[in-house]
Amino acid sequence: IDLGGGQVVTFKENILAELSLPVAGLMSSFHAEIVSAKEKEIKEELSNMGCKLQDPLMALSFLSLPVIPELKLTDRGLVDVNLFKIVSLYV
Repeated sequence: IDLGGGQVVTFKENILAELSLPVAGLMSSFHAEIVSAKEKEIKEELSNMGCKLQDPLMALSFLSLPVIPELKLTDRGLVDVNLFKIVSLYV
């Protein structure tokens, strides 16, 4: 909340890395070099914690963009973007 949206890596009650993304929770007003450095810190901390994914937070960023592609996985389920309807996983 204090960041206005963004990404944070924590362990217990300690913040290990953070990137403020106050513009729709997806974009920053920082210069590209700063955003890149902070994103690198986040990836390094997640790797140090055992995460094996190359870019673990990218998928989370796209959850808030259910406008692309035609079928989109969201926090509410699978959405047909063309029809603006939630699609059943069971036929």
